[in-house]
Amino acid sequence: MSASATNGHADGTVTSSGDTPLIVSSRFDVPDAHTLEVYRTSGSFPGYAGLAAALELTPDEVRASVTAATLLGRGGAGFPAGVKWGFCPPGVWPRYVVVNGDESEPGTFKDRRLMERDPHQLIEGALIAAYAIGAAQVFLYVRGEMPHAQERIAGALNEALAAGLVGRSILGSDFSVDVVLHWGAGAYIVGEETALIESLEGNRGMPRLKPPFFPAAKGLYMQPTIVNNIETLSNLPWILHHGVDAYTAIGSETSPGTRLVALSGHVRRPGIYEIPQGTTTFRDLIYDDRYGGGIRDGRELKMFIPGGASAPWFFPEQLDLPFEAKPVGAAGSMLGSGAVVVMDETTDAVEACYSIVRFFARESCGKCTPCREGTTWEEKILERILEGHGRPSDIDLLLDVADNISPGPYPVAADPAQELSAVPFPPKQTTICPLGPSSVAPITSAIRRFRSEFELRITRRDLIPVAAGGVVSSDGEASSDLGDERRVDV
Repeated sequence: MSASATNGHADGTVTSSGDTPLIVSSRFDVPDAHTLEVYRTSGSFPGYAGLAAALELTPDEVRASVTAATLLGRGGAGFPAGVKWGFCPPGVWPRYVVVNGDESEPGTFKDRRLMERDPHQLIEGALIAAYAIGAAQVFLYVRGEMPHAQERIAGALNEALAAGLVGRSILGSDFSVDVVLHWGAGAYIVGEETALIESLEGNRGMPRLKPPFFPAAKGLYMQPTIVNNIETLSNLPWILHHGVDAYTAIGSETSPGTRLVALSGHVRRPGIYEIPQGTTTFRDLIYDDRYGGGIRDGRELKMFIPGGASAPWFFPEQLDLPFEAKPVGAAGSMLGSGAVVVMDETTDAVEACYSIVRFFARESCGKCTPCREGTTWEEKILERILEGHGRPSDIDLLLDVADNISPGPYPVAADPAQELSAVPFPPKQTTICPLGPSSVAPITSAIRRFRSEFELRITRRDLIPVAAGGVVSSDGEASSDLGDERRVDV
């Protein structure tokens, strides 16, 4: 596939826009691209040419290049990678690079494809990061449910080691690094960087308090550690080979480069698409024939999630927002992990909300009480509503529980176009990590926009007469020697 291919399908092949080059996915359609031989002779740049270019520079110069490129993290936070590398305290050794391959956000499946289709690109990117920060060891943490990715990376590591690309004196330089492949056990919470570090150390995957445990200062084994996402590192070989100017010429000024988007849900062509950042809108992504191709069966869009299940929902009036962190954040949501989930007019908002909340309730690690208890309460209340046993007070109770996990307030705006602008973002939280607030996002999004759907689910609205010390007759009249009749709202 050429570097400006325009096809995209659900099987994992991707698209770019017009003449925009494919930075991380140029080998997705190349047979056997996971092998070293094909990696070195295909795609938009020769394999390991980026590493060779990096070794011609000093580590400080590599860091400066990545900082100048404004390579934003692709794992969810969107923090500049070069700036993050600079947080390592000077003179503290050893240092580590940890690769976060625990992709587990619902709706996200682009990192898995990168690991399966182009593992050498990931390894090359990890080696460049290790060289830039002075790390002698890289840990590749891959999600437990991705055996194919694990096998592909293991095979690529063996090839790289045999070719002198990993280990001692890489490419004849004085740079040496060891790469360890570690399989996770499949916990969602381990996608959070400090919980991943705990798991790597052999502990239960639970997040650490920040501060003082910012990984760049006190990470793996309490040593300086840089944790980067799969896609973030996969950008590095292209940047080092083609240069900063070529990278910043793509996308917008504040969000240069391209981004892989996992598009799923009720679109005609779900799949993985590589798009220019900042210049592509959600309308382009969902409706353009190069990408999603519109809503399936000619239906209307009801809502979409712009950044994985953790993100507050967007609606048709947000379609023209660019795929860029700042305007999306200002509108009340986030790009997160690059997963766009589209829901058409046939979607039950209550069912959709419950499906996401149930996931987060089951994946809570239990360390923080508001998350451990609150997410379970949210799940039970929603389950009660869906089973027809909802109470009129349940809707406000859901918002109250949500407010205790991620403090609001969550007022209802009179203008639908302002529905999300009143929601605090980034969300406040009473928990160590954002899992708790992630469960709040679908609740506040669904209730604020589709409260009537919740009300229609609540059928037990009648006041039931209860007599204290007496008997309630079949016609509802209570007789009591005490003459004390009470009516209770259940």
